[in-house]
Amino acid sequence: MYEEHYGLTEPPFSLTPDPKYFYRSESHTRAFELLQYGIERREGFIIVYGDIGAGKTTLCRTVLDSIDEDVSTALLLNPFLTETDLIKAILADFNVKLPGRSKTAQEGLSKQQLINVLNEYLLKKLESGGRAVVIIDEAQNIPMATLEQIRILSNLETNTEKLLQIVLVGQLNLIDVLSQEQLRQLYQRVSIKCELGALTEIETGDYLRHRLAVAGGSPSRVGFAVTGIREIYQYSGGIPRLINLIADRALLAGMALGTSTIDGSVALQAIQNLQLKKPAGIVLSAAPSHGAGVKQAAIIVGLSILLAAVFVVLFNGLGGN
Repeated sequence: MYEEHYGLTEPPFSLTPDPKYFYRSESHTRAFELLQYGIERREGFIIVYGDIGAGKTTLCRTVLDSIDEDVSTALLLNPFLTETDLIKAILADFNVKLPGRSKTAQEGLSKQQLINVLNEYLLKKLESGGRAVVIIDEAQNIPMATLEQIRILSNLETNTEKLLQIVLVGQLNLIDVLSQEQLRQLYQRVSIKCELGALTEIETGDYLRHRLAVAGGSPSRVGFAVTGIREIYQYSGGIPRLINLIADRALLAGMALGTSTIDGSVALQAIQNLQLKKPAGIVLSAAPSHGAGVKQAAIIVGLSILLAAVFVVLFNGLGGN
C-alpha cells in the first residue's frame, strides 16, 4: 500500500517468517550457529526457546535453507499431533511413500509399521552419507504421549550413529514442560539448549534498517529517526514481531503525513492506533540529551552555591559567639 511512496519493492515488515529477512542479532547469531553445529555434529535433541514473536520460526527456516542438500528435513508447524500422526507427518515431509496398494491400506498401517518404514528410510539415508532432521515448532503444546513417542524415535540409531536429529522449538515455558518428572528421560537427552532473546535498542535500529534495505529501500527515500527507533523499542520490548507490527503502521502513518522519515511522533501515532502498552523492564541505551545535561549541571551548580551560602552563615554565627 505504501511501497510506491517509499520506493520499496515489497512490504518490509510482513509477519511471515521469510528467511531473507533474518536479522543476525547477537542472540539470533548464537542460536543459528548452535543449530548448525548440532545438525553437523549429529547431536540428538536440540532445544530452541524464546518469547512469543522472538523470531524462532524464521530462525528455523533460515537454518533449513543453509544446510547441505544431503540433509532431509521435516518442519512440523502443528504440534497437536497424535503419536501416529506425528510419524506420518515426518514421513510425508521426507517424501517417503507408504507401503500399500490403496490409500485405505496405507491409512491402516499400525504405529509400529510406520516406525519400521521410517527406520528403513533413515538407514538408507545414512548409507548414502546423508542425514535427517525433524524440527517441531510450538513444541510446548505437544501432547505428553506424543512427547514420549518423540523420545522413542530418538532411539533409532546404529551402534555408532543417531539416525534422526530432533529440534524442539517453543516458547519460554518449553523448558518447564520438558522438566517434568515423566519426561526426565527425554530431557536428559537434550545436548544443546539455546534461548532466543529480544533485541537491544541499538539492534532494533539496525533491524529496521536491515529490513528496509532487503525490501529495496533507499536511505534517501525512507528511514527511521533516532526518536522513532526509541519509541518502537520502548513499546515492542525488542520483540521482532511487535517491531514489525509497529513499523508497518508507522510507515502507513508516515505516508499519510507525506514524510519519508519516521520520527517519534509518527511512531507514537502508530503505537496509539495499535493500543500497545510499554512492557516492563525496558532499558534505554542512549545517553541523556544535551538539554538534560545542561539542566542537570545547572541544578548541581545551584546546590553548590546554596551550600556555600549556608556554610558562610554558620561560620559567621560561630565566630560571633
